[in-house]
Amino acid sequence: MAAEEQEEQEEGGKRPQFGNRQLRDPSRVFQHNAWDNVEWSNEQESAAYQKVQENSSQLVPPEKQEEYESKANGFWDAFYTIHENRFFKDRHWLFTEFPELASPSGGRRCPDGHVTEGGTGGDAHPKEVQAEICRGLRDMGLGEGAFPGETASYRIMEVGCGVGNTVFPILQNNPDPGLFVYGCDFSSTAVELVKSNPHYDPSRCLAFVHDLSDERASYPMPEQSLDVIVLIFVLSAVLPNKMQSAVSRLSRLLKPGGSLLLRDYGRYDMAQLRFKKGRCLSDNFYVRGDGTRVYFFTQDELGVLFTSAGLETVQNVADRRLQVNRGKQLTMYRVWIQCKYRKPRDAAQQGNRAP
Repeated sequence: MAAEEQEEQEEGGKRPQFGNRQLRDPSRVFQHNAWDNVEWSNEQESAAYQKVQENSSQLVPPEKQEEYESKANGFWDAFYTIHENRFFKDRHWLFTEFPELASPSGGRRCPDGHVTEGGTGGDAHPKEVQAEICRGLRDMGLGEGAFPGETASYRIMEVGCGVGNTVFPILQNNPDPGLFVYGCDFSSTAVELVKSNPHYDPSRCLAFVHDLSDERASYPMPEQSLDVIVLIFVLSAVLPNKMQSAVSRLSRLLKPGGSLLLRDYGRYDMAQLRFKKGRCLSDNFYVRGDGTRVYFFTQDELGVLFTSAGLETVQNVADRRLQVNRGKQLTMYRVWIQCKYRKPRDAAQQGNRAP
């Protein structure tokens, strides 16, 4: 999770769902912290394009680019070492925008702990086939205790969990004993901060170090085992040429009917326009002063990534927002993209192999 995300937070309370705060009277601009669906004029769009052309005209030298890649984990460790828990802020918008993060209640379990009736997490099965399912799981080596969270009825994983800004709100807001939450991050420092949090409960969650872009790195759960995967301001930190393989591997972890939820930086976001010459790595991909990197997406780019991984579109919207600093009387234009993609329910019959 990158530093600019702090600017997204509200001053207090659960914010209205995206799209509900319309600025109809410009004289009222400082009455709220942010306004949704702000229309950009042709002049503003053109100015943003020109700014990007300027700040990307001088690329970071190849040898420095290699250094940013080889030392990426060190840069993120340093980031969390500096910020530690001071960086933690609740994401008040989580459950408004992503109700999928509230796990379904109920559901009976077979002796191995697998849900057999009730619930809607994708594990539910008619009672008459429960024994066969459990036998099959045991034959595959997936009996009770085969992987952390194996007996849970609803499993959520956040990739790029940082210090727990999503993991802990989910655990605190949902006491369902059938819920298990995984959180992984590239930074070992961030993962240690999660584990040292007083709300960290190994019986309900697992934090682990993982490099999303490393094709050799394995996950601690089998394919088709997750109900929800969350990517919040993290895919943008991956090298563009490694994004597709990373998304395809995540897709294989989802159960048929499972969801992938994303929120990330959009093209011409204020953060992109603020970069100076010499910070651009490649088209729309930059390095910050602290060595961490960020890409700025279009909706179409994300659509191609997810549909190529065998997922179907539920939502893909641009959140063009006017943020307001009422104290300094400043306005800031942000562009984020919010996506929801679902694995088809017939994916199990297709072998669950994304392209």
